[in-house]
Amino acid sequence: MKALILNNKIVDLAESEVPVAPDLTWMDAPENCNADWVLVDGVLTAPAEPAEKTWDEKRKAEYPSLLELTVALYDTDDKSAVEAKRAAVKLKYPKP
Repeated sequence: MKALILNNKIVDLAESEVPVAPDLTWMDAPENCNADWVLVDGVLTAPAEPAEKTWDEKRKAEYPSLLELTVALYDTDDKSAVEAKRAAVKLKYPKP
């Protein structure tokens, strides 16, 4: 397998090399390599695992949106739905 490299990032994978522009280069790729990998010091490297989200990031992502909160100010049915959603998030991610 060959990896096509541009600016230290894989832009394509192919079974064999084909002619490319001068700013692109081909190199041998490991068997499990994919387009997320990058070139670091001449070695194709898998991307680092993303860090787990913090408690407040998880909670913020699931809280009602500003639009939902605004609509709830004027509609009592929506207000109870928003309160239920907020309560569910607080139950799922209690304060540490």
